[in-house]
Amino acid sequence: MPLLLCTDLDRTLLPNGPQTESPGARAALWEWVRRTGSRLAFVSGRRLALHLEAVAEYHLPMPDHLIADVGATIYDRGPDGEWAPNAGWHQILAKSWQGREWQDVLPLVSDLDELELQEESEQAAHKLSFNVPDLRSRERVLTNVRKRLNEAFIKADLIWSVDETVPTGLLDVMAKGATKLDAVRWLVQNTGTAPDRVLYAGDSGNDIPVLASELPAVLVANATDEVRAEALHLSLRNGHPEKLYLAKGILSGMNGYYAAGILEGIAHFFPDASGESLE
Repeated sequence: MPLLLCTDLDRTLLPNGPQTESPGARAALWEWVRRTGSRLAFVSGRRLALHLEAVAEYHLPMPDHLIADVGATIYDRGPDGEWAPNAGWHQILAKSWQGREWQDVLPLVSDLDELELQEESEQAAHKLSFNVPDLRSRERVLTNVRKRLNEAFIKADLIWSVDETVPTGLLDVMAKGATKLDAVRWLVQNTGTAPDRVLYAGDSGNDIPVLASELPAVLVANATDEVRAEALHLSLRNGHPEKLYLAKGILSGMNGYYAAGILEGIAHFFPDASGESLE
C-alpha cells in the first residue's frame, strides 16, 4: 500500500541551512516516491506562492497535497492544476475564533514590546505571526500573549520556533486546532490513509506537535539540539516514543541532513518500501 509522505520544506526537505546536503539524496527520494506510488504533501509555514516558488527553485515534484501557513490553510489542487483553499478546513478554524481573522486578533497583543509583526504577506486568516528578536524572552512572551487571548475568550495555539540563521524567535498565534498536527490528522482522515502508512519529516519547533504525536515521524539530523531534546521529551510524555526517529546519518553513507534524513526515516519505519533496513 502506498505511503503518504508529509514533509516540512525549509531546512527539512530544502537544503537551505548551514549543513551540506548529501549528493543525490533528493534524487533518491523522488525515485522512491515514483517507484512506490507514494503521495506527497508539503507542510510548512510558507504561504502558497512561496511553496510554488520552492517547487521551481529546487526542482521539486508538484505535491498531491499542500498544507500552508503552519497548518492554518489547506489547499486542494483542482483538475486544471490550480490550488484553492479547502472550504471545510476554513470553516472549522473560523469557529475557534468566533468568525474573527488575524486583523481582529492583532489589537489584543500589538502593544507588547517584545513582538514584531511580520509583513502582511506572512499572515493568514487564522494565523498571526510575529518575530521575537530576544530569544531570552520566550517564556514571558508566551505567558503574556496567552493571558491576553484568554481574557478575550480567543481559543488559540501558540507555536514557537527559532530561525537559527538569524537567529530570532518566531511566534505563530494559531486558531485552536490549526497546527501542523491538526492539519496532517485532517488530511490523513480525509484521504482515507491509515495512520501507520504516514511518515512526517521535520526539523524545527513548529514541527514538534507532529514529531511527538502518534504518527510515524523523523527529525532530520540537522535539527538543533534544543528541538531534538524537546521532541524526545514530548514524545515520551505523550506516550509515543517509538513513533519518533532521530536521523543519525547511517544510511548508505549519507549524512542524515535534509532529504537524507527523510530517506533514513523511511528505511527505519518502512524497510519493505525503502528496500533498506537500519536494523
